Amino acid sequence: MTTRSGSASYEGLGKSGKGHVSTQSGVLSDSPYGFNTRFENEPGTNPEELIAAAHASCFTMALSFALAAKGYEAGTLETSAKVTLDKDGDGFKITKSALTLNAKVEGISADEFATIAADAKANCPVSKVLNADITLDHTLA
Repeated sequence: MTTRSGSASYEGLGKSGKGHVSTQSGVLSDSPYGFNTRFENEPGTNPEELIAAAHASCFTMALSFALAAKGYEAGTLETSAKVTLDKDGDGFKITKSALTLNAKVEGISADEFATIAADAKANCPVSKVLNADITLDHTLA
């Protein structure tokens, strides 16, 4: 149905290496990444923040469409995701993606909203690809 692409390069090896990442759309174009952007908070991006942005946007869009399918027409959804990278033997593993949602949806009950949000969390494509604990905390105003 849809195929999207991204690319990465890395010059030098290990901690002293420097990388660049790009996306098909051009939103990211030779954006820097490396050990220092991943573990030392230097300017640039890293795989975990890219996954967090992808998960937050995927979940929010899935929830938006699920609410519209139930007949809700007005509201706002704001989601953040925090992706955790933990040590795993000699390497690392993404162990968690914690979604936090603030929502306003006119006319919906708290119970119905919680059900629809939980389904969107479980079934958005990025949730399905992550092999990690996925949590959702939400506030409905």
